[in-house]
Amino acid sequence: MKKALKIVLYVVLGAAFLFGSFLTYLTFVDFNPTGAEVLYQSPESTPIADTAELTLVSWNLGYSGLSKEMDFFYDGGQQVYPEEAVVQANFQGIKSQMEAFRQADFILLQEVDQSSQRSHYLNQRDSISQLFGDYTSTFGVNYKVPFVIVPVTKPMGKVLSGIQILSKPTPTLSERHSFVGNYAWPKSLFMLDRCFMVNRYPTSNGKELILINTHNEAYDDGGLRTAQMKQLHAFISNEYQQGNYVIVGGDWNQCPPNFEPQFALDKMDYEEKMDIKPNYIAADWKWVFDPSLPTNRRVKAPYTQGTTLTTVIDFFLLSPNVQSVEVKNMDMGFQYSDHQAVRLKVKLIPSVK
Repeated sequence: MKKALKIVLYVVLGAAFLFGSFLTYLTFVDFNPTGAEVLYQSPESTPIADTAELTLVSWNLGYSGLSKEMDFFYDGGQQVYPEEAVVQANFQGIKSQMEAFRQADFILLQEVDQSSQRSHYLNQRDSISQLFGDYTSTFGVNYKVPFVIVPVTKPMGKVLSGIQILSKPTPTLSERHSFVGNYAWPKSLFMLDRCFMVNRYPTSNGKELILINTHNEAYDDGGLRTAQMKQLHAFISNEYQQGNYVIVGGDWNQCPPNFEPQFALDKMDYEEKMDIKPNYIAADWKWVFDPSLPTNRRVKAPYTQGTTLTTVIDFFLLSPNVQSVEVKNMDMGFQYSDHQAVRLKVKLIPSVK
């Protein structure tokens, strides 16, 4: 009996030692950038006219692993990631749907995998860059973990993913800005390191167009999102005070202020609805969204129209010197991603001489 207890004790101590060593390794190699990181620079860029009309598209690709048939364990489902053939088929479908983006001047993407076990190491970043070879591609990492250990029955494994901007105009500078706040150790070792990407384009009046791709926190009680929004507010307010044009788009993981849906066929998710505060920013800034069609669906179970809870968390924020011309969510049926793209047309307002 004593021998058996000793064996059990040795096994427990050995497992604890291995797990502790694993956490020590992850802590040592943890991806935890702070401040701003330069992603791309160009010495020359043709200025954008200060009266230009521009078209933008924003889409969270769900790393080609969250098609309409998929549920996800972290959202209450059962599955971790689909088989390789499914991921490949999803990605081919995503690229096919992106052909409709060809007329856009700017394409903002979220959850683009570069080398992740969950997407079977499909390099989506490079493949999309090649697909839009006449666009400038910039990429900012926001999820880099050597091995995600959950769930223990089928770990997610290695993740290397990020956000991407494709643009017809060439930016003079692209930077990755780390969002403030994070989870406590050791949970922080396995979670995303959220960021927003800032691309700068000169305009004909000597100012700049500041294009921001954001992917805000999702799995918190609201505290991290509040801190991130405060940081973003300070950044964009400063840029506008300098006379620049500011466009922010992406996956906000919260609804626009006072959002009320006008969905004809889908069911609104009021269970986890979180709105941006109405007084978040000055009233002359414009929240631009399409309330007639959802952009995101719950991944607790496969998608069924009229039953699955849906919402709008993908939209744009425009500074007062940018006019919204048209915004429309694209009906993709959540076929290849748990998000649907949103297309926006804007017009820059010339500076008063």
